[in-house]
Amino acid sequence: MAKGYVIAHATVTDPEKWGQYVAKSKIALDKFEGRPIVRGGQCEIIEGHGVQRNVVLEFPSYAHAIGYATSPEYAEAKALRQGAGTIDITVVEGV
Repeated sequence: MAKGYVIAHATVTDPEKWGQYVAKSKIALDKFEGRPIVRGGQCEIIEGHGVQRNVVLEFPSYAHAIGYATSPEYAEAKALRQGAGTIDITVVEGV
């Protein structure tokens, strides 16, 4: 079975609020057996416009990744993020 991934690119404008979101999202991450592969860290944009905060979460399956992204637990975390920045999130099936 192919793994699932949540890939996010974000611009953070309120680090304190964003931190609350990250802490709360761990509940959903644990529930759906996800683990961070990339979470912030140093990056260099080689092409395009990009952003400075990138996240890749790995899940046992695509269904787990979708479950995480659409769960009530994640929705609670997402509410804490409002007004703290912008984010693009994609769920992808691995190879």
